[in-house]
Amino acid sequence: MNYWLVVGKRQNWETAFEEGNIWGLKEAQRRLWDSLNENDTLLFYVTQPVGGIIGYGVLRTKFRQNRPLWPQELREHKLIWPLRFEFDVKLCLPPDKWCTNKLVSKQLWPRAGFQLVSQDVGRELISSLRKYSTRLAEASSIAETPHEFVTTTKNSEEVPSSHDKIKKALVEIGKMQHLIAEPEYSFDIGRLDVVWRKVQLSVPTYVFEVHVGGDIYHALAKLKHAFDLWNSNIYLVAPQADITKATNLLSGTFHEISSQIRFIESDKVEELFKRKRAYFDFEKELGIKP
Repeated sequence: MNYWLVVGKRQNWETAFEEGNIWGLKEAQRRLWDSLNENDTLLFYVTQPVGGIIGYGVLRTKFRQNRPLWPQELREHKLIWPLRFEFDVKLCLPPDKWCTNKLVSKQLWPRAGFQLVSQDVGRELISSLRKYSTRLAEASSIAETPHEFVTTTKNSEEVPSSHDKIKKALVEIGKMQHLIAEPEYSFDIGRLDVVWRKVQLSVPTYVFEVHVGGDIYHALAKLKHAFDLWNSNIYLVAPQADITKATNLLSGTFHEISSQIRFIESDKVEELFKRKRAYFDFEKELGIKP
């Protein structure tokens, strides 16, 4: 596991968290991007006027994206940081505490931008951040204690629990249909939320991306790639509002899969699971389950 110092302006970090925990590098930084691995640790460093570390996370997946995302890209109508990656937040200060409670270390050289940090320094910084979190939990009544960190970003508890619940239901539904159902299926541009396969050595016949917050563009990109690779049946599971957003993207960037993709509203997955479970158990009770 490597430790990386991820340096950026406050506005860019705010956008990164709002867009579902995404960061990006320039084409000139491809060597560094290629060196990133799943579960590498990322230290979030905000430049002046903050000037310090405001949290850390772990890398989830890498992908290339051709959609302007950060304020400068939107202003200039061009891609500046197309080499992107998603990460899970482990600890992060709330934005109103960034300036007052950030962590500063003389062992860091933030002017170098995105950079590899030594194992010793990385472990030391993570240890400090964890101690701050523990202190905050034990002394929550103290309003201002230097360097204290709180856990995760917006909807951090709600989003993962809903996302994981839907994935688990989809896996169980697949198994009840006598398919090989797997969560977090790895392929060349990341991981697919859930896949169903007919036999052990086959490619995925059904592919599901569960969108509960985060970047819908990336979810569609993974589904398109799965269709291009394997001609899979592809599904986006999302709330109705996000399905509308996806429909707009399918009329442009992802028009090639507009007739192939199917939408499932998030709450209907649980309903389907309950019905399938009841039917499955009833067959088992009658002794006619194959």
